[in-house]
Amino acid sequence: MIPLQQIFNISYGTNLELLNCEQDPNGIPFISRTSTNNGVVTRVCRFDNIEPMSENAITVALSGSVLSSFLQEEPFYTSFHIACLHPKKKLTSAEMIYYCSVIEKNKYRYNYGRQANRTLKNILVPEPECLPSFLKKYKTNLPFSKTPQLKQTVPLDPLNWQWFCYGDLFKIVKGKRLTKENMITVTVPFIGATEFNNGVTAYIDNDQFIHSGNKITVSYNGSVGRAFYQPTDFFACDDVNVLEPRFNLNRYIAIFITTLIEQEQYRFNYGRKWTKEKMELSKIKLPVTSNGVPDWEFMENYIKSLSYSGNL
Repeated sequence: MIPLQQIFNISYGTNLELLNCEQDPNGIPFISRTSTNNGVVTRVCRFDNIEPMSENAITVALSGSVLSSFLQEEPFYTSFHIACLHPKKKLTSAEMIYYCSVIEKNKYRYNYGRQANRTLKNILVPEPECLPSFLKKYKTNLPFSKTPQLKQTVPLDPLNWQWFCYGDLFKIVKGKRLTKENMITVTVPFIGATEFNNGVTAYIDNDQFIHSGNKITVSYNGSVGRAFYQPTDFFACDDVNVLEPRFNLNRYIAIFITTLIEQEQYRFNYGRKWTKEKMELSKIKLPVTSNGVPDWEFMENYIKSLSYSGNL
């Protein structure tokens, strides 16, 4: 094990404030101290007098979500307290992602009162020669495209949306308890109360209480309000509500709805869980047709009009 600074050149990012940036959906990624979405909070226009940080770098949050680490494969701007790590010798993308994981393993050493500004460079990591050999051959590049599925712009007008009870739109089913001792690792996604990895915390072998795919899962405990679309069959733990649609759901409508569901997170916490009974009576505001019913076609087309929707 050697100090991180022996493998990477470590520098601060561009130290920009988002309020001084002009947002552009096709612009430069803006990296903040978040633990989600590869650190990207939005995309912004290029500054004439500020060069973005160069690509093939690891960004590390030094405060906020301390040590949240991500590989940046295109030039980027950053907010304050972001370290940028450029390898001194060539590393593959898989090896860079491996180092992200190693850096994050040190999160327990830090908190809100103990940031990583001075000590990041001294974190011990494996030497490149000691990394697993399969990383050299592993391909991380995916055929992502910014192209939307629909070419036209679909504007949002939330002022004309209407409220609907979850219980009228979905049959809400509480997940089942399954202890780690009773899990056999195989192929069925196990959905837990997490905010990561589409809710999947394990893969198990279970032929009871399996939910068919094309459902939405929502954590009512733990990461309360985290919502994910489940395209395949899955098992949901007892901290998760399964939303079985009473309408024709597809992945585009589901992404629209899960985004709205997560806007309600602030209403709930560890002491006020979003239980099945509360969720059935809760309301969600949706676009409507001229007849006052949910406009599912609009929701689908809106998601299809967004950049990167061609990858869905």
